[in-house]
Amino acid sequence: MKAETISSDRDPMRALLARWKADPNATYQTWFLWEERLKNFRSIRRGIGQVIAEIDAGAFGNVYKGSSLETVVGSIAEQRQIFKGADHAFLWKPKLRIPDIYENRDNQLAFARFLNACVCCNEEGGVVAAIRDIDSRKIKGLGPATANLIYFMHPTIAPPFNTAIVKGYNALTGANVKLGRWDEYLAMRSGVVATNSRYRDLLSNDLGAIASLLFDLGSGRYAAPPRADDEAAHAAWTADLARVREEGAKAEKLLAAAREGDRTHTEVQGWLRDLGSGLGFEVWVASNDRSRAYAGGRLGDGCLKALPEALTARTGGDAVRLIDVLWLEQGAGRVAAAFEVEHTTSIYSGIVRLLDLALGPAVESARGLFLVAPDDREEQVRAQLARPAFSRISDLSVRFLPYSELEVHRHSMARFGHGMKAVEAVARALS
Repeated sequence: MKAETISSDRDPMRALLARWKADPNATYQTWFLWEERLKNFRSIRRGIGQVIAEIDAGAFGNVYKGSSLETVVGSIAEQRQIFKGADHAFLWKPKLRIPDIYENRDNQLAFARFLNACVCCNEEGGVVAAIRDIDSRKIKGLGPATANLIYFMHPTIAPPFNTAIVKGYNALTGANVKLGRWDEYLAMRSGVVATNSRYRDLLSNDLGAIASLLFDLGSGRYAAPPRADDEAAHAAWTADLARVREEGAKAEKLLAAAREGDRTHTEVQGWLRDLGSGLGFEVWVASNDRSRAYAGGRLGDGCLKALPEALTARTGGDAVRLIDVLWLEQGAGRVAAAFEVEHTTSIYSGIVRLLDLALGPAVESARGLFLVAPDDREEQVRAQLARPAFSRISDLSVRFLPYSELEVHRHSMARFGHGMKAVEAVARALS
């Protein structure tokens, strides 16, 4: 394929952004525009709250394995390639005694105060002040990798941070940011915010977009545009953009697999929608999934347009709107059952959304909370529920509903069944 010609008076950064955003295999489309990404913000923020509470109560423990921190960081690390390895910085390394928040109680409390300060503030100055305070304490091994936690609390203030993002930033700007130092992160953050502001019309208020670009630059998928007025360098870079497009075409099979995963998730939601209607319930489909194409129409066709105020006008109401499928008693507005479909996504975030619903004051009538997933994910579901962070789950009637049982029996249940008995009969208890 012949390389595109970019005139010398055109901003090469804009050319890069246009090509990158259109690339179906770039991180912008595979992660930033991934619909499941937004569902994780609430669950991760809640998980951070649990870390704070356990440290304050002296119940955090002195190891990473099995801790509430492992649960929340693990859910970040599961978010596709950009966060792969996000948990490495938090793993307890006993020979080095790092990160020093497991055995040093003062450092542990300082870490909790830092997280709490970030949770409670709503503006840039508060986040930066919290970072400077934790940096001043020089806690061994507790560095800017923690910014990945802050990102999920304040996506418009704190960009994610890892080796590839730093490499991408250095390649783009000519800087020499180093890993492991908070002052280096803050310097990079200032540059990221400035660049994002300059190209805001092509990026987003959410710094995850520009972080995605930096990740792709740092991991070598794209080359940064030449900073000097060098025609040879400019021509080579233009040819490299064309090469990436050709590689993108070859990788279309991977994208097709990801799309198939999304299709299957939507299909299972459709099964639950139709089954709920057949059993006599009013049905709610997650607010961010309602417009998905399904069965010649939209997934939200025939479903409730809004949830009862008692379910949404409280803490956690936004998370309840994102539960994949809810069945409500006809005319009563009470939840009979809630379903989270976990096809390939983080099981953790689905559990948290169900807890947000189950522990609210308006859902005493809920007969069942269901995690719906492929049959071979049952052990993953059970392993997640065994974590100390989900100790309260045993008090709730959480069940595992495998795809196979739903696929085989849904038509007969809808035709001959009524209420929850038929679904409960094929689901498996988890507590």
